[in-house]
This record gives sequence, structure tokens and C-alpha cells, in this order.
Amino acid sequence: MAMTIADGVTYLPGYLDRAAQEALRDTLRKIVAEAPLFAPTMPRTGKPFSVKMTNCGPLGWVSDKDGGYRYQPTHPVTGQPWPAIPDALMAAWSDLADFDAPPEACLINFYGPKARMGLHKDSDEEEFAAPVVSMSLGDTGVFRVGGQERKAPTRSVKLSSGDAIVLAGPARLAYHGIDRIVPDTSTLLKGGGRINLTLRRVTEAV
Repeated sequence: MAMTIADGVTYLPGYLDRAAQEALRDTLRKIVAEAPLFAPTMPRTGKPFSVKMTNCGPLGWVSDKDGGYRYQPTHPVTGQPWPAIPDALMAAWSDLADFDAPPEACLINFYGPKARMGLHKDSDEEEFAAPVVSMSLGDTGVFRVGGQERKAPTRSVKLSSGDAIVLAGPARLAYHGIDRIVPDTSTLLKGGGRINLTLRRVTEAV
């Protein structure tokens, strides 16, 4: 059952059942074999993120010291185009996004037990009328979301395997992040950890 946890933030616990989670996990293994996880780094400082990532779709989000945050059509290590977004994720976008144009990027973040993601906005896209649709697989992540100003009040929710969350309207540019991973809360991923899948429209829809 969908729940509104803040203005523009819709939380859908158990959106994917166990069978759907397992099927998506297996599909992601094939994607990662083609487009391996890489370690992004912060602009200017070159400090590595605590998460590993890859992408699927026509465009992929990357970050490094020299080029900064950006979208590009190829993997930064292999130089190859990103794999296509799986049908299951395209179906989820159609179900949840309430937006006529398809997503162009699916960022795949892998969180180990000690990984986190500080408060940030998804603001490197051109199309802000489209929502951000996010799904969780594996161990629970403590998700925190605030407002469009960094100092706005925040609230937290534990995202379990199979949960979905949508940031739309006033929450499309809200600050959000993952404070911590709760180890051993899922048996989906053999070695533990959490996968977050974030679907985004990058260019302006015509």
C-alpha cells in the first residue's frame, strides 16, 4: 500500500515480491557482467565514494575528479555503451512515474555494510518534471529525506528489500541520502549488502 511520507514522497513497501526481487537480482548480475561496478570519485578532491556503481539505459551517471558529476552514454572504464534498462524496471516506471516519456538512466548503487550516501539532490538532469523512481534490493537501508534546502527538517524510513520510493513534484529536488545499512536483514544477496536502483529521465521530454 502506497504511503505519502512527505510532500511529493511516496513510499511503497513490498512493491516487489520475493520472486520479482530474485528475478531482478539475476538480471542485474548479467548487467554487471557487461558493465562492471566502478568506484566513482568526488569532483575536485578525488575522494572515492563509499558505494560502488554502474548504470543501464541510454545514459549513465558518473563522477570523477576532473569531469565532475555528469551523464554519458558509455561506461567510464570499458568505454562501452551501457546495457539496456530491463523490462521489469521499465514496467515499474510505467506503473509509478506518472510521466509520459521513458526513463533514460538507471543508476545501480551497491552498498556494502559500511557504505552510506550523504544528503544530496538529484539535480544533474534537465527534466525535473519527471520523478525519481527508486527500488531497493537486499539489506535494509535507512533512507533520510528533507526539503529543497539543506537545512530543512528531515525524516527517515527504513527501506527493505522490494520497497520502492518515488520523489516527485515538490520532492523532486529534495535533499535525501542513506544514513546506514542494517546488515543481515535480507537473504536476497548471497554476500549481503544493498542494491539501490534509481530510474531517471535525463533530457527534456519533447
